[in-house]
Amino acid sequence: MIGWMRHQKHALTSSLHRLSRQPMATLLTALAMGVAISLPSGLYLALDNLSRLAGGLPAQPEISLFLADNVSSAQKQAIAARLRQADIASARHVPRDEALATLGAEQGLADIAAGLTQNPLPDAWIVHPRASTREELERLQTALAEMPGVSDTHLDSQWAERLQAGLDIGRTGVWLLAGLFAVALAAISGNAIRAQVLARRDEIQVSRLIGATDRHIRRPFLYLGALQGLLGGLAASGVLAMAGWLLRAPVEHLASLYGSAFQLSSPAMLEIVTVLGLTTLFGWLGAWLSVARALHQAETAA
Repeated sequence: MIGWMRHQKHALTSSLHRLSRQPMATLLTALAMGVAISLPSGLYLALDNLSRLAGGLPAQPEISLFLADNVSSAQKQAIAARLRQADIASARHVPRDEALATLGAEQGLADIAAGLTQNPLPDAWIVHPRASTREELERLQTALAEMPGVSDTHLDSQWAERLQAGLDIGRTGVWLLAGLFAVALAAISGNAIRAQVLARRDEIQVSRLIGATDRHIRRPFLYLGALQGLLGGLAASGVLAMAGWLLRAPVEHLASLYGSAFQLSSPAMLEIVTVLGLTTLFGWLGAWLSVARALHQAETAA
């Protein structure tokens, strides 16, 4: 065990020394990896912030129930009794005077509401159904619309469903893009390691002649690929941090114009660790594939 640890330490130290001897090549490789990683990571963060922005939506959609002007007291009682049934989670009555007062309190609409000679708004109910599927909601909406005294109904979930469908498509696109860039990351690491293997071809041949195994020869290159992947992940974190810093003030200003306190959220520590772990893994994988191919070609040539 001590011998194995000594070999691992020697391979890691050798890889760090090799990276420090080529600072410009190491920096360019890390930047290339960082840019490749930052694109899907940035899209993921953008979708996460958009989902958080849309997170203020009610957990269940609302059905707005508008009463007719000539609704009778008996019909009002029947509607109220229907809205107390088990398929309704909650219902709130909004008298027309309250609706007009709310309209007058809205910015820019106070003058319009004050100029009205009569209240054009109907009495209404805001209904929160227990149903969750689109079909059940539409059946409930139809049943409520057919009740005597109801002039119109409106289901408020369609735009939210469209937004959620768009977010689902975006998440799928991010995963596809992440898969493509993972392949690119392994290719970048593999090409960088291949150059190292070719530069040390004579040393590898001598090591084989004195009995070194492929595992022993491969080990420092695997550490080198893993370290390059880790540096690429750190570079991507820096790119995302700078982008977030540049976008924070404009986004907060735009949100303030809409009366919102929305702020861009930074990636969580678990997300950062996950990205660093994946970049290290794919850097290691690219190095393993490149070294295995180079060793196989050397063995075939011999």
